[in-house]
Amino acid sequence: MRCASRSRFLLLLDGGIATVSLAVCLLALLASDAGPDTSGATAVAVGLAVAQASCLLWIRRHPGYALTVAALAGVGLEALCPQLGWLGLVAVPMAYVARLRPPRYSLVALGLLLAPTPWKLVTGGWRDLLLAVIALDLAWALGELQRAQAQRRCAWERQVLAAERERISRELHDVVAHHVAVIAVQAAAAEDVFDEQPEQARAALGAIDAAARSALTELRAMLHALALDDGSEPDGPQPGLAQLDALADAVRAVGLRVTLRRDGDGEALPGGVQLSAYRIVQESLTNALRHGHATRADVDVHYRDGVLRLEVVNDGPAPARRPGTAVGRGIVGMRERARLLGGTLDAGPLPAGGFRVHARLPVEAAR
Repeated sequence: MRCASRSRFLLLLDGGIATVSLAVCLLALLASDAGPDTSGATAVAVGLAVAQASCLLWIRRHPGYALTVAALAGVGLEALCPQLGWLGLVAVPMAYVARLRPPRYSLVALGLLLAPTPWKLVTGGWRDLLLAVIALDLAWALGELQRAQAQRRCAWERQVLAAERERISRELHDVVAHHVAVIAVQAAAAEDVFDEQPEQARAALGAIDAAARSALTELRAMLHALALDDGSEPDGPQPGLAQLDALADAVRAVGLRVTLRRDGDGEALPGGVQLSAYRIVQESLTNALRHGHATRADVDVHYRDGVLRLEVVNDGPAPARRPGTAVGRGIVGMRERARLLGGTLDAGPLPAGGFRVHARLPVEAAR
């Protein structure tokens, strides 16, 4: 499973900022006393500096080629102005490679960059050699730490998704089991009265048809979960949209003013859709109390044109996260619930303050 914790825009912004920073540093160094003596050599050095900096724009797609270009540009910089450091500022692309590739790849690249460093003994001395080695080693260590942190974040997100899928599977299993039980009872009733009371038998067969269609809907959603049942039994019937009023009352009792608005007949929807909708609203209100420190929440439930839309807006701040961590467990679980039904879920702070969760569940796609 691919971990998409950062958007393409942020990745481009990250590369752009790093590229600009590297270009500015190199150009500033070239303008100092460390630069070449002639204007022609300075122009060549500036071009090499820009080429080395521009590698960061495409290093995420082709880290090996980008590091090679950066090293070759650094060879020219080393020849024109060795005072800049080993191969210019190739340590920055080295850090990116360590961040993007595992050690079996990045350590080879580090070794290739370190192999010619004794040349510093010819152009400088032991001090320059140590600085070159330390700079490359620190760059690799920084990139490797960031790569390990990203891997832990992805593993945690996969664990959350697996746990949520398992929970969804158990809940859908309960809904489907109810429909199968109805089918069994109605089939037995139809058999008992088939000859004496055909009208009653026909009604029982109609109930079997409706229950079977609903059960097929729930089974289709359950198969998407792809999770194992651990054998635990739920404590009671699974909730639906009819229980949202009781949920709102319970949340009001602990101090959060909740306004619940409904539009359309959502209580006739399949049980799996109702269950997911209830859990999304429940998690949104729980997050508002636990993390957002909100005082008010507005819940809108709209069912129209085969699509169930949920919106929960509270007046609290966005849930706090440590820098570099993924989205919260609750948001991951809500998003997975919507995805398994073929829908979408967006969650984030509002420009004017507050936090909004919006889910779109296409009911027809689940039938």
